[in-house]
Amino acid sequence: MTITAADSVSRTITGRIVAFEEPANASTGKVVFAKGSIEPKNVFLNLEHDRTRRIGKTMEMSLDGTGAINATFKIANTTAGTDALVEAMDGLRDGFSIELAVEDYVQEKDGTMRVLAGELTGVALVSEPAVRSARVAEVAATEEQQISESTADAEETPTTEGDEVENTVTNADTVETVEAAQSVTASASAVAYTKPRMDFSAHKQLEMTIKAALGSDEAREYVRAAADTPDNAGLIPTRQLTTVINGLANATRSNIDAISRGTLPDAGMTFEIPKITQLPTVALTAEGAAPSETDQNAAFISVDVKKYAGQQTFSVELFDRSSPAFIEELMRNLAAQYAKVTDTAVNAALITGATADATTTVTYPTAAEILGIVSRGAASVYTGTQRFARNMIVNTSQWSNLMTLNNNGAPLYNVSAGTNNFTGGQVNPQSIRGNVAGLDLYVTANTAAGTDTDGSIIIVDPDAYTWYESPTYQLRADVISTGSISIAMYGYGAIATKLAAGAFKNNKA
Repeated sequence: MTITAADSVSRTITGRIVAFEEPANASTGKVVFAKGSIEPKNVFLNLEHDRTRRIGKTMEMSLDGTGAINATFKIANTTAGTDALVEAMDGLRDGFSIELAVEDYVQEKDGTMRVLAGELTGVALVSEPAVRSARVAEVAATEEQQISESTADAEETPTTEGDEVENTVTNADTVETVEAAQSVTASASAVAYTKPRMDFSAHKQLEMTIKAALGSDEAREYVRAAADTPDNAGLIPTRQLTTVINGLANATRSNIDAISRGTLPDAGMTFEIPKITQLPTVALTAEGAAPSETDQNAAFISVDVKKYAGQQTFSVELFDRSSPAFIEELMRNLAAQYAKVTDTAVNAALITGATADATTTVTYPTAAEILGIVSRGAASVYTGTQRFARNMIVNTSQWSNLMTLNNNGAPLYNVSAGTNNFTGGQVNPQSIRGNVAGLDLYVTANTAAGTDTDGSIIIVDPDAYTWYESPTYQLRADVISTGSISIAMYGYGAIATKLAAGAFKNNKA
């Protein structure tokens, strides 16, 4: 949520920590907090949800008239606390994210968890809040004034030596002045920076640029100062952006979105679901005759719970001295890989359980063949389950084919209804969601069927297959003998094939 103020003098950060009835993205997926589901209480402010890195605690927390909770946190007078103030003011880490023990919730049809009651256990200062649009709205600080005062104090320091000695004394005295101010006023400037006189030779510039790329904060200050120095003719420092390019992963789970969701039981690596296997009978009965009698029977479907986990081990030097973007991107990519492996498992279960189309296609389906697959699939699902098919899952190759289908050059699907004579649906090259012949379309890249193969088109009743999932967990282990750190992410999931006939797949000849 939004940080509305960060004050480096009083060492406070203020902002909205949660908004009721507003969609957000949690570690468990989509979530909405019902109005009144969370009560304000005093908690600690953690850094990026790491409860071992507390940087502050609640000074004030209250509900406002817009259906939100606002809070003010007192930030500890530590290095981490000061860094957090600077990052909040500069917009580098400017979001709030709550930590909640959920006590009561309901699962809505689209998979959203609607929290009805929960206990606030903490708040985290994060760089990527659940609501991406939530950013710093106002920063109240006097950093500039404090820098000027620190610089003035430094300039008053008497010197008797040359430039080199002068630089050393000035920097040391500046630090002492700031520390003294902290002890007297119980407050601190965000960062008091006095630009030093430095060696701007070409070899020095090259050395510091390399060190900055390896994570040295001192070297980065050198590169920034070099860029600000007017007498540094001929040197062109290399800028380092905080944006990370990643074209390898995302957290999309189209297969899981296309079926129903459930909460994983709290214990055991298997669980059972009762299923009716024999119905009682009712028949036309003559007067005075005995009624039809057949016993209703049931059996249990056994569902296996699977563990999905990944980790990375790296040196403490990399953890301590690298950019925070490294850890943030690592956790983001672990989450993306977790999403991929679980979604791929669901796709495999759908292909395994689905009824194969009795009619085969030789190549990518034509428009007429697509309608044939849809009609046969809908009838098959209804016959086998007494339920209706509602969704269609296709791989990227079939998605591409759908967008080519046309009538004398007029697209059948990838236009809005009303722009031609066809209203059979919509398939958009900029969206993995759409509609084909009355079925909601889901496009997946998480499938073994990457071409025009069996199961590259699946028609499904979402209630026939259910994905049960736990929250994801994070582990951190310090390996003293090797001076390294292991970070792991894991979770548990289970795909239940309740009615196998609830899925229908294309059959490639």
